[in-house]
Amino acid sequence: MTYYEKCIEIVIKQLDKFKPEKDNPEQFLETVFTSLQQTLNPQKLGFVLEVLSGCLQYHKLLTIVVDAFYARDGQLCLWSDYSLFEVICYLATFQIDELGFQLFCSIIKSQPVGKICKFLRFFFNPLNLCSWIRDEWSLIYETAHVTENWIDPLMRWQPEVQELIKQLEGVPTDQITPLKTKAKVTVPKEFNLTVPRPRAITMPEPVPTMPKPRPVPQSTYQEPKEQKLLQMIKTYNRRTAEELLLKANMEELRCAMPRLQRDPQVQDEKKQLWHQSVPRIHRTPNLTFYKPNNLPVKLNTATILREGALYQRQVEKELQRVDKLVDGAGDFSEFLEWQKKMQAKDLEEQLAAGECRRLQGKLSHEEAILARQNLMQENKQKADRQKEETAELMLQCAERRLQEEKAMKELVEQVTEAQKNVKIVQTKLVKGRQQIVQEVIEESRELLQRSTKEAKEEQKRRCELIAQLRALETQPTRKGKLVDLTQIPGYGLEGEMSVVELRERLAMLKETQKREQEEKRDQIIQGKRAKSQMIQNTVEQISLCRAAMGRTAALRWEEKKAQATSLGTPCQDERVLELKRKMEERAAERRRQTRRQTAPQLVSPARALRPNLRAQEEMQHWLELDQSRERRLRAMQEAGRTCHATHHLEAS
Repeated sequence: MTYYEKCIEIVIKQLDKFKPEKDNPEQFLETVFTSLQQTLNPQKLGFVLEVLSGCLQYHKLLTIVVDAFYARDGQLCLWSDYSLFEVICYLATFQIDELGFQLFCSIIKSQPVGKICKFLRFFFNPLNLCSWIRDEWSLIYETAHVTENWIDPLMRWQPEVQELIKQLEGVPTDQITPLKTKAKVTVPKEFNLTVPRPRAITMPEPVPTMPKPRPVPQSTYQEPKEQKLLQMIKTYNRRTAEELLLKANMEELRCAMPRLQRDPQVQDEKKQLWHQSVPRIHRTPNLTFYKPNNLPVKLNTATILREGALYQRQVEKELQRVDKLVDGAGDFSEFLEWQKKMQAKDLEEQLAAGECRRLQGKLSHEEAILARQNLMQENKQKADRQKEETAELMLQCAERRLQEEKAMKELVEQVTEAQKNVKIVQTKLVKGRQQIVQEVIEESRELLQRSTKEAKEEQKRRCELIAQLRALETQPTRKGKLVDLTQIPGYGLEGEMSVVELRERLAMLKETQKREQEEKRDQIIQGKRAKSQMIQNTVEQISLCRAAMGRTAALRWEEKKAQATSLGTPCQDERVLELKRKMEERAAERRRQTRRQTAPQLVSPARALRPNLRAQEEMQHWLELDQSRERRLRAMQEAGRTCHATHHLEAS
């Protein structure tokens, strides 16, 4: 009892020291062997090393069982007994056949009874062994190997272990029913149950009839009157605002430009002459203008100068044009008329191209529906072929699985034979490593002796150097030196001077620098004033130019709007007519195919409404496309008019 108790205590202590994250199992076994070689006899040492190496080898399997024990039945047990439960689990799983049941009982009795009985009852429970323990161990090793070598032996030893647990707990063995031999296995029998009667077929419940829903009122699809009134008011307000803006641009602001006080008769005559010289504009009822962005913008000097230079260049160009006209140069009126004709032709081509694109979209939609119907038929044929191929593949997979299972059984047998020879190899490795360790220890001793001798010699040398340095420090030295600031150093360099002369020259330099800085400051202030005056003049010039440009732009814009109303609708092209004809042919072909597919089938009234709904959705879709196309054409026309107006402004 005490013999095995001491051995297991040693194994538990060594397992507590082992850390799987840092330590290597082989090195750890070597250190344990060297430390216990002198204290234990060879028999005890062999038992301890065998149990310790087995616990380290099957550490993952043992931790699965012990962790589950602490989570379920061992919640009140101490964590310091973790290694004890690992050792008991290893002995019960891997060493019970070699040790024998009597020796195993003596080892169990040498340990605390309450803890060991609780753990053995949990471990040898048939439900635990045959369910989750086998599944968890099968994740690490093969299932056949686990069941044959570990689970089946544990199930064979289970009745004897249960008797041992009851003996340790103090229950007499007479009250226990005699257990059967190990060879016999319980065979389950089927229950003798009465055959249930067939259920009676219940009567089906009547299908409830739903009341007819009310039709959707037409008011939901109509635009409300309030919205129309708001839109009319909005357009009226916009027109009035645009007219006011035009008047403000045409008439001169009286408060902006001061005038000399003259006789009222002279002023009235000048006003009449000015009103006669200005051409009158007859406003059309459909005249609309874009609201200009007259928000106040704060301009910096760069933008002011850039805009002033732009207007200056425009004035110079205008003067050059006038000079050329005076000299007899031609006018650009013929070129502008030709340009208008070409722009109108381009616009007609764009409209025709847009109509072609719209019809091509419809045509591609019809062709896509036809292609989808053909593709559905092809997919049905492919699905039938795929089913036949899958059936053949399933048969091939079943044959491969049978072959793989046979190969795995042969591999497991080879692994079990290889594990039997591992222990012999381990003992040889331990002996070889012991010799290597002894040689390394002797070499380390020699190296330590050499290093101690070298350290002593270096210490002596350092002491001698320190004594010499201290002797040099004790010698007296001269301190302090008289300096004359008026004397020249006399190094023979050019421009040598004394410290006093240097200070005077530095003071003179500072005065000159101050004088230069003041002069520069005055120059900068004068430059700023001149620049601000120049910028003010350019701003006044820019305001005058902007007012003139605004007036001319408004006049040109009104003329352009009057011309735009006279433009007619774009004529149709031959390509458009050809595309319409093709689209009608594709639609007729699609309807024929749908009639062929739906003719032999009986369609319910709910399904009969679906094609109509789909046709309505398609019509709505094409109407939305037409409307968006018209909006885009209007935007293009307005953009062309604006470009033409800008060209006129630049030419003028």
